[in-house]
Amino acid sequence: MSAQKPVSHVIFDMDGLILDTERLYTVTFQEICDRFGKRYTWDVKSLVMGKKALDAAEIIRNALELPMSAEELLSESRQIQERIFHSAELMPGVEKLVRHLQKHGVPVAVATSSSAGTYRLKTSRHEGFFRLFSHVVLGDDPEVKNGKPLPDSFLVCARRFQPPASPETCLVFEDAPNGVKAALAAGMQVVMIPDDNLDPDLTQDATLRLRSMEEFEPQLFGLPAYD
Repeated sequence: MSAQKPVSHVIFDMDGLILDTERLYTVTFQEICDRFGKRYTWDVKSLVMGKKALDAAEIIRNALELPMSAEELLSESRQIQERIFHSAELMPGVEKLVRHLQKHGVPVAVATSSSAGTYRLKTSRHEGFFRLFSHVVLGDDPEVKNGKPLPDSFLVCARRFQPPASPETCLVFEDAPNGVKAALAAGMQVVMIPDDNLDPDLTQDATLRLRSMEEFEPQLFGLPAYD
């Protein structure tokens, strides 16, 4: 944890932070692993959170020694996700914070590793909410050359604010160790809201760590306090 500095722009990760999709990823990969008598553990999950889809599939296949290619694993997982991703719910406290920031004129955006296709599936029940964001940077955006933990997605996201925001004026919300590393590499402060199952050693680098978005106090970063 480190001292907080005032910010003017806020960038949100999506999976496990805005939407409870990390739970659905676990369901997806465990369904595949069950066929081979394997467990999709939190040790493996923590390696892939925030990664682009094919990179994540490669890590899972290698870590669990699954008898399929990364491409086959990705294809199977997509079929399951098409069935369940529409059930994604907003995480506690997220809508309150986003609407509060928007009401006070604080620019907000999303930087996610999700591709355009999975983004549409996950957000299908929340289209009105996602229109509150000035823009969304996706994992398959041509300007995002490298996935998290490299900083590309956050730097692209900052540049797309109108006018562009400098990294030091941006606060990032993340749930994943790779995302925290990416935000810090971009020169941004980062609030981490990790899953309770995540190894605490993987949460030490964040500017601030919380158990829920409901605990966040905007004024800590020079943002308007809740009414």
